[in-house]
Amino acid sequence: MTMTFGATDDWIDVPVDDAGLLTQQPGSDWGDGLPALAPTSDRVAAMLERVDAGADDELGLMPPGDGIVTPAKVAANATMAGCPPEVFPIVLTAVRAMIEAPFNLNGLQATTHPGAPLVIVHGPAVTELGFNAGAGTFGPGNRANATVGRAVRLCLMNIGGARPGARDRATQGQPSKYSFCIAENAAESPWPTYPTTYPGLASTDSAVTVVACENPHNVNDHVSTDAVGILSVIASTVTVLGANNAHYSGGEIFVALGPEHAATIAASGFGPRDVQMWLYEHARMRLADFKLGGMWGMQSWPAWKNAETDDDAELPYADSPDGFRIVVTGGPGKHSSVLHSFGITRSVTLAVDQGRSDPGGENR
Repeated sequence: MTMTFGATDDWIDVPVDDAGLLTQQPGSDWGDGLPALAPTSDRVAAMLERVDAGADDELGLMPPGDGIVTPAKVAANATMAGCPPEVFPIVLTAVRAMIEAPFNLNGLQATTHPGAPLVIVHGPAVTELGFNAGAGTFGPGNRANATVGRAVRLCLMNIGGARPGARDRATQGQPSKYSFCIAENAAESPWPTYPTTYPGLASTDSAVTVVACENPHNVNDHVSTDAVGILSVIASTVTVLGANNAHYSGGEIFVALGPEHAATIAASGFGPRDVQMWLYEHARMRLADFKLGGMWGMQSWPAWKNAETDDDAELPYADSPDGFRIVVTGGPGKHSSVLHSFGITRSVTLAVDQGRSDPGGENR
């Protein structure tokens, strides 16, 4: 049995077995190394029925290969990833967000840095579509999380042309290059949902945030009983010399707070803006420590930061409080995560409206 789907020349007459799994990859080697479902015409059509967009609408270019992004191509990759059709609007929104200029997808795709796009799902879609926002949200076991993250990666490889050792030049890569999708735990957050801090988005909107970042770094704090205690541990986790954020200006650091840590911080009267301000003031390193290695001498700092000459001066790790992004996710336990970014990038948040990008945009 063969299938024919003309989203790209590679997807014509590809052999499949009776279960519909691909049995042979074309010479372009467009799989991720795991079994994939064949993107037959009927399966792709089922995806496209979920969005208000033409199959061949040109949505933009995906670097570094500058492949033309169309809903049909994205749907083919979502099919191969095993996505149920109902989550396809999430996949398409994530792809649209990644190709916006502030995200700098070309830089992320071609860098030697291991970073990958993290997809964060917000709003009613989390429960309606069955995303895991609770225990183990970064891990396995949930079809929506796993397949949406995998679909995004397949798009980056097959439409963008970034394959390991070729246009994807990551020195080592990271496990999240297979799949990287979580959901905001709004039900257990003490604060308004993440997208409401941006114009045009409400708590009733389903939205997607994409972040070019490293794997999560655990923050273990079982003893602090107030905001300052927990944030002090987070600040110490943020301030590392080897992360791109230490040397590149403009990048963000995402802090994924577990619900228990978030509740303790909120009980001290802190809101998300207070957390941002506190981390900006306290997540700092001595100039002498910045000089120890990493990318010292290659840094792209603002002029005010480069003007400092006192080795004992404590310099902020982020350029402004907005360089710290705060989201609540995960389940029980006194753990949170810090996710350093690629550095030369800004996260992008878009509303999900049957594949259309509504007001949202670059996070400032």
